[in-house]
Amino acid sequence: MVLEMVVGALKTGAPVVTISDGLTSISSGMISRLPTLLVRGCELTAYMYAWERFRLVELPWDSAWTWWFTFLGVDFCYYWVHRCAHEVAILWAAHQVHHSSEHYNLATALRQSLTQQLASWIFYMPMALAVPPSIFAVHIQLNLLYQYWIHTELISDLGPLEWIFNTPKHHRVHHGRNLYCIDKNYGGILIVWDRLFGTFAPEEEKVVYGLVYPIKTFEIVYVQLHYYSYLWKKSKTYKTISDKLSTFIKGPSWKPGKSRLGDYADNPKVTGKEVPHSRSWSLLLQVYVVVHFLLVLRSYHDLFENKTMLSQVTVLGMTSYVLLTLTALGFLMDQRPKAAVLEMLRCVVMVTMQRYGYVAPLLPSLAVPTEAFVSLSLLYWVLQSVSQLHSLRRKTN
Repeated sequence: MVLEMVVGALKTGAPVVTISDGLTSISSGMISRLPTLLVRGCELTAYMYAWERFRLVELPWDSAWTWWFTFLGVDFCYYWVHRCAHEVAILWAAHQVHHSSEHYNLATALRQSLTQQLASWIFYMPMALAVPPSIFAVHIQLNLLYQYWIHTELISDLGPLEWIFNTPKHHRVHHGRNLYCIDKNYGGILIVWDRLFGTFAPEEEKVVYGLVYPIKTFEIVYVQLHYYSYLWKKSKTYKTISDKLSTFIKGPSWKPGKSRLGDYADNPKVTGKEVPHSRSWSLLLQVYVVVHFLLVLRSYHDLFENKTMLSQVTVLGMTSYVLLTLTALGFLMDQRPKAAVLEMLRCVVMVTMQRYGYVAPLLPSLAVPTEAFVSLSLLYWVLQSVSQLHSLRRKTN
């Protein structure tokens, strides 16, 4: 990611990652892993259960054919996971998180959903009839890791490889909200599935990234969950049970009287001149947000590293602190009116956790400066909150 930032700055003369968008993407990736602290991953747990009870054959783990078969099988299953995540509204509610950035860079690859793993495991169950869990686990991670590097604008064309593999060029199309980009190029490692099933589209005009209706916020809980609320409200506008259910199980663009996937007649026109959402905020506030993000990232790392030695109550408390911090920083980046109060409350929690050793400095030598910085942060936001309250009272009087 750092290399992309350096090369991008040298090549284009502009940053490829903005602080607000980059932190939102990384925050989404952090949140997507939090459930694994409390429960085992859905994919492997369900897979092992199916393997132990329903397998028909046991392919030999030391055969090259088994590994090639699993490679193709996992990628084929991923194609359908991904396609259904775009074509079924309730699944899109989870997957839209990954598409919510209006930028396209390696940080975007980390913008993952908290809830998508609750349904994606179903698509891999046929593999459990024959493929040992250990081999499946390797390939599911390989499939995921491969897709990291294709989230970049710095690689233009890879020649003959474009016919077989999913590449940055193909995946840029997938992330576009241009009409020709929507619901195209679902492949994980291989693009051949899209060519076979009619969902392939080559890169043509300039790709404009993000959702059809951009969310225009960096608040992480909203980024993760807003579409569920939208679907619920949409379903309540319909009278029949059939239409209410169809809101969730048909395409995101579906409306009564339209085909299963709906159409794009109501989509805003893409001109190619769209400007990604951003806020004008001071350099000092940017530094503040980045420092506090690095501190919560350290706490997040420590939480995962020591989770087996911590009580469930402690894990739950630390998880809540991470969520509170990422939410408060999102409020600051959005510059919401309630940001000062929320950040003040967060700093109170942080000072308390620091006192009991649950918040560590980035380096041992920075322990004292970190304590001073956190205390000054609390003092500043207390004064800001009091000032806002005083201003509010003056207006009401």
